[in-house]
Formats: sequence, structure tokens, C-alpha cells
Amino acid sequence: MNKSTTKKTKFRELAESRTNKAIEAIGRIGNLSNRQVYDFEEAEVRKVIKALRDAVSSVEAKFDAPKSRGERSFKL
Repeated sequence: MNKSTTKKTKFRELAESRTNKAIEAIGRIGNLSNRQVYDFEEAEVRKVIKALRDAVSSVEAKFDAPKSRGERSFKL
């Protein structure tokens, strides 16, 4: 197995594992919506949702970033 295949395999393994854990954690956050068990204000819910969206946006930005961070150019 060459280095590229190993890196690809490792990415896939970690991406699957970490994504599944994140989905499970988000599901547990969703369980907090049970008003028979928890009392919360809509402002608190909005903060939780915003934090989750911001985290996803940050991940998207990392994947969209140029591969070579040192080769940024400036244009007017």
C-alpha cells in the first residue's frame, strides 16, 4: 500500500468515525427539546443552534481553503 492510499484510508476511517460521533452528539442535544424534562428559553435554543451552525461553517471553511496556505495573493 503506498503512502497516498494509506492517507486516504486513514481519512476515510477517521471521517466516518468522527462524523458518526458528531451525529450522535447532535442527537443528544436534540433530546434537550423535551419540555417534560427540561425548561429552556427560545434565546438559549437559538444560541445552541448558532453554535452548531458556526462549528459546521468552520469545518466547511477548512475544507474550502486553498491547499497551499503560503501561496495567498493580494488583488485590488
